[in-house]
Amino acid sequence: MMRRLHSLIDPFAPADGPPPREIWAFSRWALKGAEVPIALAFGIAFITGIAELAAARFTGWVIDSAAAQGPGAFWGPFWHIIVVGLGFFLVIRPLIFVFDAAVSSVMLGPNLFPMVLARLNRHTLGHSMRYFENDFAGRISQKAVQTARALNDILVEMSDAGIYALAMFAGAFVLMAGIDARLLLIFAVWGVLYYVVLRWFIPRIQVRSADRAGARTQVTGQIVDTLSNIATVKLFAQDHEEDKATLQTLDTYREASFTFGALTAIFRMVLMTLGGFLPVVAILATLYLWTAGQASAGDIAMIAMITTRLSMLTNRLGRLALSIFTNIGEMVDGIESLTPDHEIADRPGALQEAKGRGAIRYENVGFAYGGTKSALRNFDLEIAEGEKVALVGASGAGKSTAVSLLLRLYDVEQGRILLAGQDIRDVTQLALRRQIAVVRQETSMFNRSAMENIRYGRPEATDEEVFEAARRASAHDFILGLRDHKGRSGYDARLGERGVKLSGGQRQRIALARAILKDAPVLVLDEATSALDSEVEAEIQAALHDIMQGKTVVAIAHRLSTIAQMDRIVVLDHGQIVEQGTHDDLLARNGLYARYWDRQSGGFLGSEDATEAAE
Repeated sequence: MMRRLHSLIDPFAPADGPPPREIWAFSRWALKGAEVPIALAFGIAFITGIAELAAARFTGWVIDSAAAQGPGAFWGPFWHIIVVGLGFFLVIRPLIFVFDAAVSSVMLGPNLFPMVLARLNRHTLGHSMRYFENDFAGRISQKAVQTARALNDILVEMSDAGIYALAMFAGAFVLMAGIDARLLLIFAVWGVLYYVVLRWFIPRIQVRSADRAGARTQVTGQIVDTLSNIATVKLFAQDHEEDKATLQTLDTYREASFTFGALTAIFRMVLMTLGGFLPVVAILATLYLWTAGQASAGDIAMIAMITTRLSMLTNRLGRLALSIFTNIGEMVDGIESLTPDHEIADRPGALQEAKGRGAIRYENVGFAYGGTKSALRNFDLEIAEGEKVALVGASGAGKSTAVSLLLRLYDVEQGRILLAGQDIRDVTQLALRRQIAVVRQETSMFNRSAMENIRYGRPEATDEEVFEAARRASAHDFILGLRDHKGRSGYDARLGERGVKLSGGQRQRIALARAILKDAPVLVLDEATSALDSEVEAEIQAALHDIMQGKTVVAIAHRLSTIAQMDRIVVLDHGQIVEQGTHDDLLARNGLYARYWDRQSGGFLGSEDATEAAE
């Protein structure tokens, strides 16, 4: 039974469309597909509450029956009470509570959190590079986890306590009305007071909860940012400054937690006082009715049991309300950060597979990163299939922008880009990027094995294909010598977060192996050999010469010697093409490229002109 309950929710079913930004609509989006199991959980919780009222009603029945019968025989007058009591308390009630616990801890608990987090993560992965550049990775991940956990906790707590309490109050209302309708006035007064308290406290708690959640994610973001750049922190001896920055965010969190905690302490005190009002007044009123002959001793016992339980439940409801609205505050904070529409989205009807191979054409492309200063303007460039083109220019000339637009890390603001004669926006982003292999200047690894990092280029590749790609990238030998802290070696060794256990050259060779394994028709090299020593660079250049055969290649070069043999060199300046041709042609023109070349070959690598070719 447990396994069947567990399987009633598919936590990895995709959501329909993007997440709404309004909290209730977001909740429906995040939980779509789990409505029936949630309704089942709420129904069982309601039955559980009714079972508690049945226990109180049974107590009143026993007392009234005993008072009516008086001392004497046991089994004869009370056999029906004994049978009902044994059946209810030893069989029915335990089964109800076991089933209630199962739907909460087996069906809802293990499934709702991964369902919400998987959907949020899937949406987050679709954001543009600009989204991730404007925030901390740690903060984004913390908000996703926080939002999923908050919604999960709300549903589980509502099932555990909220619906249970609803059943208790509804049943108590009926039982008290059965004794004397005037008792309901006590409920009415108590309900109004309870509503006023919640109405005043809850909005304030929600606001302070959101402030606390935001402050907590800032702490996470600051710590992750520091630890992600720990080498820089140590090399620049900034341990004290980073610690100071963390303490500042912690102090902000501490103050937010204090204001939240002070308000919740007062809230709970008021609820405790209000909770004591109901049983005292209800028991005294029933006692008065008994003295007037309008209620029985069993009624007094039943009302005492019910209202005492309701008083205890009131305190629990206070904590529940506090938890729910705290979680709502955290959800609001997370939704605000995680649910903006994707800046770059696939067009309706975009093709799932790109046609053709590698011809590239930029047509009057303009792009300014959403600002006024153009990174590219009136940019026209045609690269034939199989042609090898290098982009050269000063910092900010537009080289990396041109490549980023080709990959649709950003969308063009003017003009269009064609791949194999097809607008790159007419295919899905995944289909486009499957056509392009990239080796970037700043490359990082996953904290996974060397095998998994290389196979990332083509997950279905065999081990032998991975080994061959590593050999061609001059990575095979050093990978065989790897060993991690758990004793795993060679291709099974973990590379550490962002590949920190490797040198820059080793990371770049694994990145090259990954691109080789992908074997895409278009190859983008963003200074692919910049982190290699001269001897290894010579090996890689020879390998690249072989790898580039039959592929369309776009290379960004800092060291001009690495691109002298390209079919064509395109020189950019302030977002426009100012020169293009072969290496020899450009030297003969004695223009901007020739100046770059003279400076580098002359050895003045520290001068302004010599570094102009880097972006």
